[in-house]
Amino acid sequence: MSAPLVIDVRGLTKRFGDKTVVDHFDIAVPRGAIYGFLGPNGSGKTTTIRMLCGLLTPDEGDGQCLGFDVRREAPRIKTQVGYMTQRFSLYEDLTIRENLDFVARMYGVADRRKRVTRALEDLGLADRSGQLAGTLSGGWKQRLALAACLIHDPKLLLLDEPTAGVDPKARRDFWDEIRRLSKAGVTVLVSTHYMDEAIQCDFITYIAYGKKLIDGPATQIPTIVGLSTWRAEGPNLVALEAALQGQPGVAQVARFGSALHVSGTDATQLEATVRRFEAEGGQHWSKVPAGLEEAFIHLMAGARDNFSRDAA
Repeated sequence: MSAPLVIDVRGLTKRFGDKTVVDHFDIAVPRGAIYGFLGPNGSGKTTTIRMLCGLLTPDEGDGQCLGFDVRREAPRIKTQVGYMTQRFSLYEDLTIRENLDFVARMYGVADRRKRVTRALEDLGLADRSGQLAGTLSGGWKQRLALAACLIHDPKLLLLDEPTAGVDPKARRDFWDEIRRLSKAGVTVLVSTHYMDEAIQCDFITYIAYGKKLIDGPATQIPTIVGLSTWRAEGPNLVALEAALQGQPGVAQVARFGSALHVSGTDATQLEATVRRFEAEGGQHWSKVPAGLEEAFIHLMAGARDNFSRDAA
């Protein structure tokens, strides 16, 4: 039996002046899912997230979030949502405990002091509870921001590029906590630029310049896009990359560490080109499954910037 939908919206649209920032966006998110939002800066991810959690009113579209109408019942949605912004937004001249106590007061949390103490323990902040927030490193600020998001036990967590600027270990710890919350039934929407994070999501939607390009289970996105990919390893990759541009079946060539990934949607034509280059020698070729990053690059190549002069 499929999980009930926490978010089910259709046609969400938001305009600022004569620019359409979000253009008829649809999404259906089941309870307990981790749903990733991918897209370039300025693509409308943050605006979409803010409409979903009741912080912005759509100009068009309708639907429900947590059982409430996104247009008419936004205040009721906000009480059950935890929203973590891109930038640290708590008070740097207050201690960790004082910040959490303030947020708990804002939400009218029952047994506030006990709940704050539990939040400190759950996120590993207890030993630093008296430290000023402004003196924390990026990773510890991230933990504090997450604790503040969770202080009122929200049913939906909206995370806007939450791991930007933190070290790899802090990112791993953060995602361990997100998976724990998901298992407990908390639904998570997260925007990210990191492909190693995107693959940890249950579902992904790609947004470019206000439009949703594709969505589906994270592991199936490359298949849905229809990409075929070959990997080339060996010497002279710079020259090889240049030579492959514009060849039959080659839609994109991307450098991945010490190898090239060559992708296209016409598998037969692409393989013929690969075999021709393989016969010339010099590199080792192998067929590999297309990944999220190849899919992302492919989708972005065909997207049109809605703020460019040509789109005006």
